[in-house]
Amino acid sequence: MLKIDHLVGGYVNIPVLKDISFEVASGEVVGLIGLNGAGKSTTINEIIGLLQPYQGTITLDGQQLLEDPQTYRSKIGYIPETPILYEELTLREHLQTVALAYGLEDYDSLQDKLLKLFRLEDKLDWYPVNFSKGMKQKVMIIAALLIEPSLLIVDEPFLGLDPLAIRDLTQLIQEEKEKGTAILMSTHVLDSAEKMCDRFVILHHGQVLASGSLVELRQHFNLPTASLSDIYMQLTQEN
Repeated sequence: MLKIDHLVGGYVNIPVLKDISFEVASGEVVGLIGLNGAGKSTTINEIIGLLQPYQGTITLDGQQLLEDPQTYRSKIGYIPETPILYEELTLREHLQTVALAYGLEDYDSLQDKLLKLFRLEDKLDWYPVNFSKGMKQKVMIIAALLIEPSLLIVDEPFLGLDPLAIRDLTQLIQEEKEKGTAILMSTHVLDSAEKMCDRFVILHHGQVLASGSLVELRQHFNLPTASLSDIYMQLTQEN
C-alpha cells in the first residue's frame, strides 16, 4: 500500500504541493486527477524519489525511501508519459538491462507474454530509432510490468497508443489490480479515469480538493447523476 501523509514539496524555491494526503491500497486503482500544473507530476516525482519532500512522509508497504532506497524502488513500476529509451540498445538489451537492475531471474515467460500481447515479439533486435512513439510506450509498459511491482504508477498511459494497445493495457491494469498491485494513474482524461479507477484524488494548484469513489463524490457534493468531469469542473471553478 502507498500512503502519502501531509506531503509538502516541489522544486528548489518553487513549492508545488501543499499538505496533500492520500492512500492507494493493494488491489486498487486510484486516479490522480488534475489539469497540467495541478501537481500530478511533482507528486509522482516525490513518490519515486526524484524529488525530496520539504515536509511529510511517503511510505510504500510501510517503508520510506530513505530507509532502504534499493528495496523501496524495486517495488515500483513506472510508466512515464514520455518514453525514455537508450538509442544504442536494442529492445532485447533494454529488457535484459531491466532484469539485471532488478535482479530478475525467471522472467522469460512473462517477457514473452508481454511481447506477444503488444505485438513486439519479432522486434527484439530493433533499436529505438526504428520505433514509433506508440511502440516506445509499449516498451516502457513491458519494462514496468516485468518487475511485477507492488506499486504501478502510470502517467497519461494511453497517449500515443493505438486502439488495440489501449485495450491490451486496460486489460493488463485490471489483471494487475486482481493480483493485488496498488495502481496510481495520473491523467487529465477524465472519461478514461472514470471507467478504470476505483477512487479519485482531485488535485488543483497543489492541493487535494476532494477524494473518494465516484459514488462518494456524488453524495458529498449532492450531485447524484454527475460524471467525474462534471464534479471536477464544478470543484475547480469554485477554487
